[in-house]
Amino acid sequence: MSGGSLVRFLVPREHSPGEKRVAATPETVRRLLGKGVTVKVQQGAGAAAGFRDDDFLAVGAELGPEEGLPWEEADGVLCVQAPPAASLQRLRPGALLVGLLSPYGATDLAETLNGREASAIALELLPRISRAQSMDVLSSQANIAGYKAVVLAAAALDRYVPMLMTAAGTIQPSRVLVLGAGVAGLQAIATAKRLGGVVYVSDVRAAAKEQVESLGGRFIDPPELEDKPAEEGGYAKAASEAFLAAQRQQLADQLALADMVICTALVPGRTAPRLISEEMLDGMRPGAVVVDLAVAQGGNCFGTVAGQTVERRGVQLIGADALPSSVPNHASALYARNVAALIEHLLVEEGLRLDPEDPILAGCLLTHGGTCRREDVVYPNGSPNGGS
Repeated sequence: MSGGSLVRFLVPREHSPGEKRVAATPETVRRLLGKGVTVKVQQGAGAAAGFRDDDFLAVGAELGPEEGLPWEEADGVLCVQAPPAASLQRLRPGALLVGLLSPYGATDLAETLNGREASAIALELLPRISRAQSMDVLSSQANIAGYKAVVLAAAALDRYVPMLMTAAGTIQPSRVLVLGAGVAGLQAIATAKRLGGVVYVSDVRAAAKEQVESLGGRFIDPPELEDKPAEEGGYAKAASEAFLAAQRQQLADQLALADMVICTALVPGRTAPRLISEEMLDGMRPGAVVVDLAVAQGGNCFGTVAGQTVERRGVQLIGADALPSSVPNHASALYARNVAALIEHLLVEEGLRLDPEDPILAGCLLTHGGTCRREDVVYPNGSPNGGS
């Protein structure tokens, strides 16, 4: 890498359809400039998130052209989603790419980066350890998703959320069911409670009960089976099919009573567990709303479609696959702070230091030095050379 005062970061405009976030904000650009680096932001990169080019110039950033961005000059590229392959092929050897790179099965991306001998940090793989909390992009974005899911559900619902006492009589509060008590689920609980709903929560981890109840939710105890899932590395471990079947049976009665259902159950790198079957949907009342945050990974609910609202027998099924991007200003602010914290961790006097043995980097360093360091993720069925 270049010397410490000459490390150059590039922040390109996002190209993925519907992506409105940006990987740096004027706040984090100022923060990085204070560490002795330079930051070049492509013209219009922050416009969709409410950050003007003049805002970046005011804190000392350079502006890159709308076309012909100098990728070959960058020591590091900060993005939200992976840039087009044509752009990545212009990276110089040793450059670093940081972003949400959708690493599971990302064969083409890894091979493009390896061909340039570029390094890549996939933020989805960042370990959930105390040292990395300030860098935890998944948590900051899941918080937003959990909040927005409840807002969407409330807007689509045919009832008030809170209890109301009126001259015409009392309106009972809506009943909210949250599936999964991870970061998104906990924020959904908090938001639904603030709106005045009565919140019930299902999670395969009995240990989640304390967190749920601390937010005012009512925890539904998991089925009594010997193989109850726990958690590993901060994520829920996959549950057995027998456990999930028992849980679905338990949920059927809850779903029949629910007005709003927020689905948040995910297992990294795997298809999302199908928690709500077609038969269970048939038991829900017309007018109820289901918001499926797991739709991009197959969905927790039967019949949800990514990016669409489907009405089935009067029940609205909202496939919410990109909620953080629908709140682009705050989502970008939080994302950019996470990224800045990671870059500050990597900066040393000599420039950027990528130590594959660093506990923070060990799991999320996708490519480095012309090789793929997470073949188990990129090539889940074995290495391209036939290894296991």
